Amino acid sequence: MKPILNIAAYLFVRLADLPELRAKMLDQCNLLQLKGTILLTGEGINLFLAGKEKELRNFLEWLCADPRFSSMQVKESWSEDQPFKKMLIKLKNEIIRMNHPTIRPEEGRANFISPKKLQAWLDRGTDDLGRPVVMVDTRNAFEVDYGTFENALHFNIEKFTQFPKAIKAHKDELADKTVVSFCTGGIRCEKSGLFMREIGMQHSYQLEGGILKYFEEVGSAHYKGSCFVFDEREALEPSLDSIPVEHSIRKKLKTG
Repeated sequence: MKPILNIAAYLFVRLADLPELRAKMLDQCNLLQLKGTILLTGEGINLFLAGKEKELRNFLEWLCADPRFSSMQVKESWSEDQPFKKMLIKLKNEIIRMNHPTIRPEEGRANFISPKKLQAWLDRGTDDLGRPVVMVDTRNAFEVDYGTFENALHFNIEKFTQFPKAIKAHKDELADKTVVSFCTGGIRCEKSGLFMREIGMQHSYQLEGGILKYFEEVGSAHYKGSCFVFDEREALEPSLDSIPVEHSIRKKLKTG
């Protein structure tokens, strides 16, 4: 077992006391010598943390003692070294900016599909009703370069605020398909799933837990490449190990 536990988690939930909550969380993280980034917003929390297993699990126990966070699900991976340089807790307007105020995941979720059910659909090529399945990548273009699902549709976007316009442009061609949107850990899909339903795409789902949860429960089936992550590890393989240095896109860009 590698010595450093890494967790990724989010939860859309109404939060009001952000400055006070930030101070309490920062005290706990510093006490337990954790590093990473936590985003606190009026619509919920998003966190990427790393540290020794006992200390990190103690933090999660402390955090989830607050009823607002008790249902939060955590994705885990392990590393040899601490992938973060410092501990940051930021206050934001949105967990992930979409610029669509009517999309409120904290008030209710879109339809979702589990990783294992998705694998069954992709193995067969259709959903349970025989409809063709199309995977839609909601991530930015540079993330897609690291890896994505086989034959996935992506829009070469540079930021998530461009997704609504992009999916609208493909709405008609996807009308007779079952659409499954996906992202790194599920956050963007909480909003993309609701948006697709809002514009009338009734046969749409979001992948529960994103690519990282799919790696954890399924592995590499129907996926090519790695998954970019927002820390010093750069990207994770379907085994949830860091990509080898020789495969690093960052290294290739730096060395030309």
